Amino acid sequence: MSLAHDRGRIGPNAVIRVAEALRQVEGQQTLNRVFVSAGLAAYLRHPPQEMVDEREVAALHRVLHATLGDERARAIGWLAGQRTGDYLLRHRIPRSAQLVLGCLPSGAASRLLMTAMARHAWTFAGTGRFSVRPGRPVILSIAGCPICRGAVSDRPLCDFYAATFQRLFARLVQSRTRVTETGCQAMGESACVFCVDW
Repeated sequence: MSLAHDRGRIGPNAVIRVAEALRQVEGQQTLNRVFVSAGLAAYLRHPPQEMVDEREVAALHRVLHATLGDERARAIGWLAGQRTGDYLLRHRIPRSAQLVLGCLPSGAASRLLMTAMARHAWTFAGTGRFSVRPGRPVILSIAGCPICRGAVSDRPLCDFYAATFQRLFARLVQSRTRVTETGCQAMGESACVFCVDW
């Protein structure tokens, strides 16, 4: 199953949660430096309330890695992804749906969650093409991934997505879920690929 969208915009969590994670881990001064360098200083004064241009998200992650180095930037991305998952669970996924998923066997809950993710992929993947492969493990992929667009690395860089996916699957499908990015466009792969297993 796959879904592509041409709007080129992503939900504001991709900016707001990175700012929160940066402030918590690195402090206000580093937060200011990263956002100013990415051309996003206005978002520190007025956090985005609407969808943001995916190019802004790509710029934010590029500057994050250039400023902090890959290890620290990946830690920020992971924390921001966890916070995004928590936000979605609190505000975007109806409590009734969460209760239904919690009553289902892991396989059935996983299929329902993947269907919902594919239907709403344009909100987090922008013009990227999100695909899911059910089974055990579940394989999620984003071709044209906006987070690592234009980056070159010898390791995966999309911890923001991996952590968001892990938080959702751990809360809604199986608490022992672990998500690992096994392929990344920054490494020359055709898509960023996430292995979801429990």
